[in-house]
Amino acid sequence: MFQDEGRFGRINKPKLCWWPKGICPRVPCQVVREYTYAYAAVSPQDGKMVSLVLPYANTDCMNVFLKEVSDRFPEDHIVMVMDCAAWQRSKTLKIPENMEIYPLLPYSPELNPVENIWDEVREKGFFNEIFKCMKDVETRLCDILHDLETDDKRVKGIMGWKWILSMF
Repeated sequence: MFQDEGRFGRINKPKLCWWPKGICPRVPCQVVREYTYAYAAVSPQDGKMVSLVLPYANTDCMNVFLKEVSDRFPEDHIVMVMDCAAWQRSKTLKIPENMEIYPLLPYSPELNPVENIWDEVREKGFFNEIFKCMKDVETRLCDILHDLETDDKRVKGIMGWKWILSMF
């Protein structure tokens, strides 16, 4: 499985969009520095995905997420590939018994296919939107992640790159 975390919040960045000819759309913009974090682990072989929305990107939240992944696949030996964030190298990181961690090369997010999941989430649920409160952000994020978790074929299409699938 590949793992990554993405930051989502109330700062939006207007994007280009299609609109009828002759009409100039107005897209609202806001800058409110409130964030939440989505954690995801995805199997490129079959598109199985586990995700959680947690308040921080730190070792404590990472421990909660790793336990969730382990609990969802109790009979499997999980090989987890993740980036080298500081909280993922912490001495207090608790790696479940049925899991091995392998780091990606430093500063190489392009090697992590979960980055494409974040692109999909942002495109489908966050472009040209403003949110009144963090609860609205979290609700939208949870809805989109739930849709992805229940659609293995779509997830595999987003991140089932040839070079990854050839390793299995």
